[in-house]
Amino acid sequence: MDPNTSEELKGLGNSSSKSLSDKSVGSISSKDMIFRADKIDLKSLDLQLEKHLSKVWSRNLETQSSQKPREVWEIDPTKLELRYLVAQGTYGIVYRSTYDGRDVAVKVLDWEDGTKTAAEAAEIRASFKQEVSVWHKLNHPNVTSFIGASMGVSQLKVPPKNPSEGHTNLPPRACCVVVEFLSGGTLKSYLFKNRKKKLPFKVVIQLALDLARGLSYLHAQRIVHRDVKAENMLIGAQRTLKIADFGVARVEANNPSDMTGETGTLGYMAPEVLDGKPYNRKCDVYSFGVCLWEIYCCDLPYNDYSFADIMSAVVRQNLRPEIPRCCPSSLASIMKRCWDANPDRRPEMDEVVRLLEAIDTSKGGGMIPEDQSARCFCFAPTRGP
Repeated sequence: MDPNTSEELKGLGNSSSKSLSDKSVGSISSKDMIFRADKIDLKSLDLQLEKHLSKVWSRNLETQSSQKPREVWEIDPTKLELRYLVAQGTYGIVYRSTYDGRDVAVKVLDWEDGTKTAAEAAEIRASFKQEVSVWHKLNHPNVTSFIGASMGVSQLKVPPKNPSEGHTNLPPRACCVVVEFLSGGTLKSYLFKNRKKKLPFKVVIQLALDLARGLSYLHAQRIVHRDVKAENMLIGAQRTLKIADFGVARVEANNPSDMTGETGTLGYMAPEVLDGKPYNRKCDVYSFGVCLWEIYCCDLPYNDYSFADIMSAVVRQNLRPEIPRCCPSSLASIMKRCWDANPDRRPEMDEVVRLLEAIDTSKGGGMIPEDQSARCFCFAPTRGP
């Protein structure tokens, strides 16, 4: 038995009679040694015993917990409060939250939802832990600030979708990622709001540069995002764009054959990814080209195509978003180079940054608003790069 437990139990026995605890051994009389069983409060003794044992066990658990090394990126779940659901996607649920008094966004991920084997879930958790150890080192104005993560947040209360419903607990082995909260929403929603009036050319280049600089930084750290799209970009103060959602990001493999599989979102996926071939950071460059087209046009690519048609046409027919005739050649050239079918011919993101910085925005060149479409013949009837 733990020495501390033994001592506390001795103290508990002595506390059963105040008269005994107040007298020295030499002063105890025969009268003091006589007890009537019906006068002993056994229930009270049980409660005291339970209280003392609980204290000892808690102390032992705290000791064990303190001896377990904490990761540098690990948050304190007791300081985290989920407020309300913001979005729900393939790789998790995002909540508006507070952490230690700071406004944050929390993405909760649960891979043990019954769709994967225990071995698959364990492998993903191990990969998640490895990737988080890289994310916490990132520091760039165009990358969402990473605050921390936790490998187990089951004690957190999930806010109900309906106020009349009670809170529920997270799955027992759910993980979470905590990042800064940006009030401007996603780039996708921002572009949708401007779908009719379009964006000034200066704003187009500013947003494109923010995204290009963020990706250039990630690639310099050997991180491939693998899901570059407008929905995964957030807008902050002064319309600053920041890359977010590293749910499927990973450190670039030294051997390209180690990176295969259809990872990402269909309309943004490079041909080599769609075709199940090995790929590298150049798949992000391809996705950037599609995003650049979106930012300029404030529109979605491939609206008239089914998923199956997109997969086939992008790989076998070189299908790409249609570039408007009014688009300046300097910008159109960047789009075409980025979404080249051959990954080796695509530029590195640091070169894309230099090309965008060299574009003159003083004379305009933005997409023509919809209310002027009667005089605009921007779109050609042919498709392709």
